[in-house]
Amino acid sequence: MTPAATAPAPAPVPGRSGVQAGGGGRRGRPLLLGVRHHGPGSARAVRAALDAEKPAVVLVEGPAEADALVALAGDESMRPPVALLAHAVDDPGRAAFWPMAEFSPEWVAIRWALDRGAAVRFVDLPAAHTLATADPTWSDGEGADGGGEAGGAPADGGGLRIDPLAELARTAGHDDAEQWWEDVVELRGEDDPLAPFEALAEAMGALREAYGHGGHPRDLVREAYMRLQLRAARKDFGDQVAVVCGAWHVPALTRKTTVAADRALLKGLPKVKTELTWVPWTHRRLARRSGYGAGIEAPGWYGHLFTAPDRPVERWMTKVAGLLRAEDHLVSTAHVIEAVRLADTLAALRGRPAPGLDETTDAVRAVLCEGSDVPLDLVRDRLVVGDVLGEVPAGAPAVPLQRDLSRLQRSLRLKPEAQERELDLDLRKDTDGARSRLLHRLRLLGVGWGTPAAGRAGTGTFRETWRLGWEPELHVQVAEAGVWGTTVEAAATAKAESRALAATALADITALAEQCLLAGLADALPVVMRALADRAALDTDVTHLAQALPALARSLRYGDVRGTDTAALAEVAAGLAERICVGLPPACAGLDADAATAMRDRIDDVHQALGLLPDTARPADRWAGVLHRLAGRDRVPGILRGRAARLLLDEGRIAEDEAAPLMSRALSPGAPPQDAAAWIEGFAGGASGGGLLLVHDERLLGLIDTWLTSVPETAFTDVLPLLRRTFSGYEPGVRRTLGELVARGPRPDGPGRATPGGVPGFAADLDRERADGVLPLLHLILGTEATT
Repeated sequence: MTPAATAPAPAPVPGRSGVQAGGGGRRGRPLLLGVRHHGPGSARAVRAALDAEKPAVVLVEGPAEADALVALAGDESMRPPVALLAHAVDDPGRAAFWPMAEFSPEWVAIRWALDRGAAVRFVDLPAAHTLATADPTWSDGEGADGGGEAGGAPADGGGLRIDPLAELARTAGHDDAEQWWEDVVELRGEDDPLAPFEALAEAMGALREAYGHGGHPRDLVREAYMRLQLRAARKDFGDQVAVVCGAWHVPALTRKTTVAADRALLKGLPKVKTELTWVPWTHRRLARRSGYGAGIEAPGWYGHLFTAPDRPVERWMTKVAGLLRAEDHLVSTAHVIEAVRLADTLAALRGRPAPGLDETTDAVRAVLCEGSDVPLDLVRDRLVVGDVLGEVPAGAPAVPLQRDLSRLQRSLRLKPEAQERELDLDLRKDTDGARSRLLHRLRLLGVGWGTPAAGRAGTGTFRETWRLGWEPELHVQVAEAGVWGTTVEAAATAKAESRALAATALADITALAEQCLLAGLADALPVVMRALADRAALDTDVTHLAQALPALARSLRYGDVRGTDTAALAEVAAGLAERICVGLPPACAGLDADAATAMRDRIDDVHQALGLLPDTARPADRWAGVLHRLAGRDRVPGILRGRAARLLLDEGRIAEDEAAPLMSRALSPGAPPQDAAAWIEGFAGGASGGGLLLVHDERLLGLIDTWLTSVPETAFTDVLPLLRRTFSGYEPGVRRTLGELVARGPRPDGPGRATPGGVPGFAADLDRERADGVLPLLHLILGTEATT
């Protein structure tokens, strides 16, 4: 931006140019309609003013390059909310949005012009300049009325950044700018369609005199461009011109300047090559809490005010009642009537012209929600904000990747929706398998439409659960991913190959191999596998190998499910498993507490991963030998010795009467208390189901109890955090049972005493009649048939 663009703005002199705000159309001058972006009251007033004046051309605040997209706004398949999206061709991540809802004055003006054959032009600074000068982070168009969001916030160009509406509300003696705006605009009607614009233009003129550019020096450049476009429109259409822009800009458009002065402000502006299109938008992204600078508190409520033909409060309460009934809340017609009466009464008590959002919300809480905020939160989310997602015509400009994605969404019946939802997929079905591959490919490309969620699926099963939610930013992510290819499959393949060649960590490559299998990228797998083999051969760090193996094991299991050839993966996985078995024992010696805890997690991951490997790649006996060495080596930290003993016990590699001596030695009086407590954490940690083991084997519980009572008082406070962490992970019922067992003390005939030749906690002989009783249920779960 040039130095001239950042200079303080001279005080505007309304009415001295050939342009008149508000009522100018009646005086043979262009009509300036200053609005609040996304204000339904402004939108109704704009429509009334245009009906009264019938201009030949409507100038709308928005990027000038969007003129070529105006005709699409009249397409029958275009349904707001939508947004103009501009992005730099060479850097799609540098982007900006100009959203419009059904109740946005700009949208109303555009549709009015298209329906009546009037011309439409966008007159704001071209996006080519906006994107070249803006910080390359998210930009959602302009502020609420061109004057920023937070009153008194520091501005980059010096001075204070003000919120015009907040300043006007404060001047009128109101602390709440939203409520003030509702009272004076949204909830009132006017017989004279131009009167609101005249009053607002006069108020904004006073603000501009007091604050200049209001902390937005960039507005001076934008307004210079708008004045040039206004002059050009008057040259083509005379005075039959209407301008719809943020009310903050109206005083600047009435200011008398020269063409040379305005062009001087624009001289030397940086420029980038840009592309523009229409994209769907959502009510959630219109909400201020989403971070959108021109956001409003309640887009769903404002949309209702704009579309309700009459009796808006009664219609709103009916909507709320319908939502609550659909969610199984008891709401009757009497509730609705009483809520309407309460809203009217509250408005009268508060001196408001009609019930606003605050009054209706209070009435809904008190009557329909019976004082509870839980159903009220549902109303706020679904109705006050809303989950409306707009639609754009198929012919709207788009990068090739976006067109391919749209084609796949239609063919797979995966319609983008603003409301987050869960999608369960059965990978044995062709359509669900294709859906899964598409979502995995998009994740690899960085397009976060779907996120894997915990559901009925377990590791290596035929089911997946996804959480889907479409956000407008995903269009930019698709544009960014377009550099990799013109179709989703080709782009994902190219990016996977590039990541494989650039990866330096073995775990990153194995994770990438897993992604390729899940996404069905057969063409990328050879490149990924070569990189994996090369990296695995060079990496000697056991920790890295242990981090890499689980992803390979999952890939092998998913490969079986999806019918993918995984022979090369199995060979690499077998090699990694062998190298882990060789290097793990020395790597576990002499670790400090934090490193030992991290290594325990690695051992758990490897143990689980080995269980997923096919028999040909699983070194089961060798792994058991590694665990035996870890369990009996004193130089290994207690948490790792305890975990190794527990894994051996779970796998049946040691009998229960062998586990007791290991515990007894670890908890002997000569063992340091902290090391003994760490052994207990490794052996009986809450996540490993150790609590149930102690419930069923009172010998092990008795050993822990005996050791704990013998810990010296000076050392007890040191081991207490470890023990608390161990036992707090148990289920409440397990903790209660353990407490009862400890309080009762050892009992000769207790459940933990083994009967001769039996197992502690179980009878000596199998009760076949009772065991057979579970067989029908097992057959039902497994989908097998009973055999006699």
